[in-house]
Amino acid sequence: MKIALITGSCGLVGSESALFFSKKGFEIIGIENNARKFFFGKDGDTTWIKSKLKSSIKKYRHFNIDIRNYNSLKKIFRKYKNKISIIIHCAAQPSHDWAKKKPYIDFNINAKGTLNLLELTRIFSPNAPFIFMSTNKVYGDNPNFLPLMEKRTRWEIKKSHKFYQGINEKMSIDDCTHSFFGVSKVYSDLIVQEYGKNIGLKTSCFRAGCITGPNHSGAQLHGFLSYLVKICLKKKKYNLIGYKGKQVRDNIHSNDLVRCFWEFYKRPTKGEIYNVGGGRFSNCSVLEAIYLVEKIAKIEIKKNYLKKNRVGDHIWYVSNMKKFKKDYPAWKQKYSIKTIIRELIKEFSS
Repeated sequence: MKIALITGSCGLVGSESALFFSKKGFEIIGIENNARKFFFGKDGDTTWIKSKLKSSIKKYRHFNIDIRNYNSLKKIFRKYKNKISIIIHCAAQPSHDWAKKKPYIDFNINAKGTLNLLELTRIFSPNAPFIFMSTNKVYGDNPNFLPLMEKRTRWEIKKSHKFYQGINEKMSIDDCTHSFFGVSKVYSDLIVQEYGKNIGLKTSCFRAGCITGPNHSGAQLHGFLSYLVKICLKKKKYNLIGYKGKQVRDNIHSNDLVRCFWEFYKRPTKGEIYNVGGGRFSNCSVLEAIYLVEKIAKIEIKKNYLKKNRVGDHIWYVSNMKKFKKDYPAWKQKYSIKTIIRELIKEFSS
């Protein structure tokens, strides 16, 4: 019996992981307490995903557990031990804005929760690859100090610049403003690396840009592309926050990302880090995203511009996946921005 233990199993990446690994013959243990509803209200409610997983996956076991609760997690690890073949840790508080209001809770969820899972993996399931869903926010606002050029619809850098093809793992995480969310994820990222390099667990941090897909319970404070499509279809007003709406985001589809996890599972390493995202293949500014959604949906979006940007927010971020592609050459990216938006519109229209 092979078990995939997935935290945040009803979130975007967690649910995609559950569906993917179940098709590979894994039984799924889902750790999920619908915290997104607590963070973001009804827009973040993941109850519908829970129902989808239970109906779609025959061998899906759901546990309503908070990852801060070490003893509750311990009962699961103690029961299944080495039957757990992989841990995919996606549960988190994911918002800059929310973390600023509640930094203590944010740090406890993101940092303490991650440490709990690592220590239980060490004790009960030391041979299982441990995949941590990290973030590009570990780099703080360092990307904002690149020599950016303002264009009509986006910020951009020169083609001659070393980061034109995307930001790689060599960018510093020091001497910058992170946001409280970024700080809690930096701690988690580093402790995951340390359990790999110092203790020998098969750990990896995937530092993602924007992730999206049809299973996303997008809210104003997190999940901009899915939230934008929902706002468009409901004909509500969308708030552009700072940087003239020209801030650039690369977007990776959750299926593309989970296939990265699969490659790592087949050939794991210890304490590795990978930048993952849409890269030059799949990126857009917020303004460009609005234009594409309007064009494909044939609906004009009402817009409201808020001049003040969010602390630690990136003006331009494109991921460079050269390192991951070198280590796992079988992986290929499938979803472009246009493909993603078409899928979201189709899914949310039904």
